[in-house]
Amino acid sequence: MKKLALAATLTAGIFTLAACSSDEADSDIVVQSTAGDITKEEFYEELKDRNGEAILSEMVTVKVLEDKYEVTDEQVDAEIEAAKEQFGDQFEMVLQQSGFADEEAYREVIYISLLQEAALTEDVEVTDEEIQERYDRMGTEIDAQHILVADEETANEVKTKLDEGADFAELAAEYSTDPSAQDGGNLGYFTVGDMVPEFEEKAYSMEAGEISEPVASEFGFHIIKVNDKRETEEPVGELEDVKDDIERDLAASKLDMTKAQEKINSLVQDADVNVNIEGYEDLFAPPEETEEQTETNEETEEEAQG
Repeated sequence: MKKLALAATLTAGIFTLAACSSDEADSDIVVQSTAGDITKEEFYEELKDRNGEAILSEMVTVKVLEDKYEVTDEQVDAEIEAAKEQFGDQFEMVLQQSGFADEEAYREVIYISLLQEAALTEDVEVTDEEIQERYDRMGTEIDAQHILVADEETANEVKTKLDEGADFAELAAEYSTDPSAQDGGNLGYFTVGDMVPEFEEKAYSMEAGEISEPVASEFGFHIIKVNDKRETEEPVGELEDVKDDIERDLAASKLDMTKAQEKINSLVQDADVNVNIEGYEDLFAPPEETEEQTETNEETEEEAQG
């Protein structure tokens, strides 16, 4: 199954900032050179000035999620093993290309991703009927072409030309904004989870040789042509063996990312966070409080100038 990509703005970078806890620690020298030394305090202040707000926000969010949700080593291990199975001998190369220093850095991001998943999907309902439908689809691969355009007006124009007998591949080369355009819009064979939900839903409802009406997705408007449907080469397995993975994938596909971020923000607000770092005291203040404080500051400035 695909890894979840949830927008809670948490990154591996949160593990790179070590706060200093005492004056003695602050005076420790972390870099020595003939040009001069750099202390922990200097290093900390530089990091704080450059990325302090984002890093602190991320660190607090992880603490809040850890307090409410549990992710086990076994869960993280399972995700990593799935990635290794997917990429095989290329696993290390894929990690490097994705910006991970090593497997441990990747492990930390997986851990945070699973925390986010636990928080954001806990209220998402997935029915047995939906699971069964996804399971049934997993046994089928679809070969298709598509034409992707930015707006509905252009999509309707393309569909009219297709209805009048125009060649699909030629229109794809002329109109489509997708990289597949120069190959006639060919996508090859795909199965569940490979395409955005709207595209997948439509394609699986079509018969071979059929061309769809314009289908809206986050990327624009698709016109889909299904060329072939066939059974997958690899067996799907028993439903009970894959049910949990299907449920996770469906729950993730239902997430409204705006509401997801609101959920994370709400959890942080409920944690009653107090920041004792100069300049960051209001970092987690409720929006209305921040606005009120801004108005108060403006009034104070006007009085001082008046």
